[in-house]
Amino acid sequence: MTLPGLDYPAPAKLNLFLHVVGRRDDGYHLLQSVFTLIDRCDSVRLQVRGDGEIRRVSDLPGVPPAQDLAVRAAMLLKEASGTPQGVDIEVVKRIPMGGGLGGGSSDAATVLLALDRLWGTGFGPDVLAELAVSLGADIPFFLHGSAAWVEGIGEKVAPLELPRRWYLVLTPPVAVPTAAVFAAPELTRNTEPLKMEDFSAHSPMFAGFASDEGFRNDLEPVVAARYPAVREHLEWLRQHADARMTGSGSCVFAAFDSREAAQQVLDRLPAPMQGFIAQGISQHPLRAQ
Repeated sequence: MTLPGLDYPAPAKLNLFLHVVGRRDDGYHLLQSVFTLIDRCDSVRLQVRGDGEIRRVSDLPGVPPAQDLAVRAAMLLKEASGTPQGVDIEVVKRIPMGGGLGGGSSDAATVLLALDRLWGTGFGPDVLAELAVSLGADIPFFLHGSAAWVEGIGEKVAPLELPRRWYLVLTPPVAVPTAAVFAAPELTRNTEPLKMEDFSAHSPMFAGFASDEGFRNDLEPVVAARYPAVREHLEWLRQHADARMTGSGSCVFAAFDSREAAQQVLDRLPAPMQGFIAQGISQHPLRAQ
């Protein structure tokens, strides 16, 4: 089914690094990361309903509607606002699921931003971000809508200016469950916290990210050990560039100064490996309007 309603973009993200610096008593992990948006987007189509129902009209394999973050976001906003309106939701997926690119969280953020306008609830991104923490740690970043230094469980978001770069993203054919990675007993949870100034002052890092072991993805060793396909893609990409995993995986990426440089590496990609090129974007498309 294709809705006749409005079509809204939901961009993916990359973690330029990801450190696990502690764990709260409630089990949530404390993180430090730099997130950047890229122009690889899902499409979220919405059609307002007058009967108050919230329905997902597209199929999402392996994700029942009750667990779909886009549906849960709409329900959360409806409950918080008391609106009598409803919505039909259709998500066209272009962001790989289970890839660490934040697709589900981005879909939810786009639903919140769009319905805040369509329903006339008038909460705005800051209030929406406070509400959305209960849904997922990455959602506040997408609601704030720009590259950011992220701390806490994901709710502390400080805007950060980054140069525009091109990214080659490889997509191993596995979906990595985030919860299982964070529950892994071998996961290091005591990386020394950094300051945002440490990142900004690190000139190679500021140009994208650096091979310096002070900036890494703490989840990467766990995922690479458990998923040979992720390890293989990392090893191949590291032959050509400074590569790392994003989020809890499975996608791995490298940064380049131009699309042409990224394309040269992509052209060497052996079958059956797959990937795509995306550009970093400075602002969420819905925040730019």
